[in-house]
Amino acid sequence: MKTRLSASLLYDGAVTDLFQHGGQDLAEDARLLLLEIDRETPGAAAVTADCRPPLDVLETPGSVEVVVDLPGVLTDSLRVAMRRSTLLILGAKPMGPQTVNARFHLAERSYGRFARAVRVVGAFDGAGARAVVDAGQLRITLPLLQDRRGRMFTISVQAQ
Repeated sequence: MKTRLSASLLYDGAVTDLFQHGGQDLAEDARLLLLEIDRETPGAAAVTADCRPPLDVLETPGSVEVVVDLPGVLTDSLRVAMRRSTLLILGAKPMGPQTVNARFHLAERSYGRFARAVRVVGAFDGAGARAVVDAGQLRITLPLLQDRRGRMFTISVQAQ
């Protein structure tokens, strides 16, 4: 089964790549989940910067997997949700302790809230989906359902 994959980005509740069927409900989902993170994660609301963690999307014979690099992000400050064919990954990466009177010579790491959206078209087993954080990576696995469309099947005929 071929699955079409594409990644888009959500910022502060505004979908930058509005999907064919609109994205208002996705933007509202993201906004509510970010507010939940702000309430439940100390210091998350204070960080005003946006972060864009890198991700990979891959298809195995039995699933679609999304792997996101999230070093330093606590499990409690992550949310994963799916609506229609869009996987939402939201969280907050806290800034490390600040050293007084220090100047950066190089600053490549990003901190702050993030919301990523990955559009995945296919048939998935939502009850079997899982998200696991290990060694700074979030791995989301969406098991594929066997596509039965286009196959012939027989229907038994009964007399009344």
